[in-house]
Amino acid sequence: MSQEKTAVAAKVQVRPATPADAELIYGFIRALAEYEKLLHEVEASQADVEAALFGAAPRAFCDIAEADGAPVGFALWFYNYSTFRGRHGIYLEDLFVVPQARGLGAGKALLRRLAERCRDEGLGRLEWAVLDWNAPSIAFYDSLGASAQTDWIVRRLTGEPLAALAEG
Repeated sequence: MSQEKTAVAAKVQVRPATPADAELIYGFIRALAEYEKLLHEVEASQADVEAALFGAAPRAFCDIAEADGAPVGFALWFYNYSTFRGRHGIYLEDLFVVPQARGLGAGKALLRRLAERCRDEGLGRLEWAVLDWNAPSIAFYDSLGASAQTDWIVRRLTGEPLAALAEG
């Protein structure tokens, strides 16, 4: 059987991450950063990821996609809040599928799981950011009906400017 036919036959499942997945998740984070040409910006350690996702009061959550039982991707997310909608939503921080598993439906399965959560919990929206050069991902998101929020510009404070503002 050809590799293409094997890939099409793969069954994708999504499950919540467990503490035993911390090393896997950290590896996915680093692989995503490498794909985005941002590996030099990764400061987080595996211990940081484990504490954030599986500590006493987690504020971030993760789902794992598996194809025929093997992990092939992840979605790391957290709840946000829309004052205009008056409801919480989900912000998808990271979505990544290993290159050899792209096209199996793992990315769509991960997003579907988050959409189900939004529906089941009465959440107002699911949102995320994508790098402007990432044409394959943009095309994929567009195919799902996601709309670009071109009227908003993301602003960020980190490092020294964040510390300076905190000091007043």
